Amino acid sequence: MNVTEILERAIAGDDLSPEAGVVLLKQTEQGKIEQIRDTADQLRRRQAGETVTYVINRNINFTNICEQHCSFCAFRRDSGDEGAYWLDRAQILEKTTDAVDRGATEICMQGGLNPEAQINGASLPYYLKVIETIKSEFPDLHLHAFSPQEVEFIARKDGLTFAEVIVALREGGVGSMPGTAAEVLDDEVRRILCPEKINSETWLEIVKTTHQQGLPTTSTMLSGHIETPKQQMRHLELIRSLQQSAKTHGYTGITEFILLPFVGQEAPKPLRRRVGRDQPVLSDALLLMAVARIFLGNWIPNHQPSWVKLGLEGAVEALQWGCNDIGGTLMEEHITTMAGALGGTCMEVETLQQAIAAIDRPHQQRDTLYRKVVTKSPMIRQKAGTLTNP
Repeated sequence: MNVTEILERAIAGDDLSPEAGVVLLKQTEQGKIEQIRDTADQLRRRQAGETVTYVINRNINFTNICEQHCSFCAFRRDSGDEGAYWLDRAQILEKTTDAVDRGATEICMQGGLNPEAQINGASLPYYLKVIETIKSEFPDLHLHAFSPQEVEFIARKDGLTFAEVIVALREGGVGSMPGTAAEVLDDEVRRILCPEKINSETWLEIVKTTHQQGLPTTSTMLSGHIETPKQQMRHLELIRSLQQSAKTHGYTGITEFILLPFVGQEAPKPLRRRVGRDQPVLSDALLLMAVARIFLGNWIPNHQPSWVKLGLEGAVEALQWGCNDIGGTLMEEHITTMAGALGGTCMEVETLQQAIAAIDRPHQQRDTLYRKVVTKSPMIRQKAGTLTNP
């Protein structure tokens, strides 16, 4: 297979093989890389249109106390360590209220696996109480919360099935699940990166179960560390197969693909030494995002870079390599920032809009599920506990 033939098949609408993806990822000749970029951009235009979308949201990383010790993570702490924290419900509500006042339509919430996060000796009631804290005051606010790893943690602690946990979270008010904790879905890589985390099969099982229970998810890949192009393409193949299964059964499935390039500046030293650099290599990330568009775009039309990891300039460049969404305002971000990322933690809507306009593309606010948001008026809390758009 040569690059031109592969790209012609992609333009014709074919789903590429992982082997073809590896060929694209191994290109070093500038002319070939530009061909890949142009094809990804053409497919982006066909599959997602010209408009660049964004969401007004807030990240709430509610605790960094975690029982696991991932080799890439600078966020986690043990209870009692300097820098360890655990937000109480009043603090979570305060952050949520501030986000709504600033126009947020989404709260994205994830945290460490804190063994002390229990009520009467059980984990699930704690998570449900956190959900209730937000939804009782802001019932129309979309809660994008709790990764597959957190689902496994709750199920393991409480002796529940994954489906039982997911149903309880959904009925409590969770609207979608972040597709994080995927890292790279290759167990050789995971044994080095995150040996205590769920394996690839379990991650896939939880996400599939989430789709079956009516909750959409996102999908992610942590790239640019020890993985090979073959392992990257195997990850994308598994993501695509998940989405194909969801669509076959009529589920929303995966709403977007987000590439998360590795930031190692503050990562634990063994992995940092092995990788040999502190910040992502933009050119590598752009090529992988282009290949992801070519490989996944028929099934997952929305692709997003990480301005936290790449900086806003890098994320805007990615909009010309197959991405159609610039992500969210975030308002705060701790996991990547504590790893040494240089992109910042909060992005004003006007800044995102100006960056998109600079490449002569229109912009549009969206909600979590990629529906157009017509009004920019913030939702308000009412004494009756309802949420309206004035």
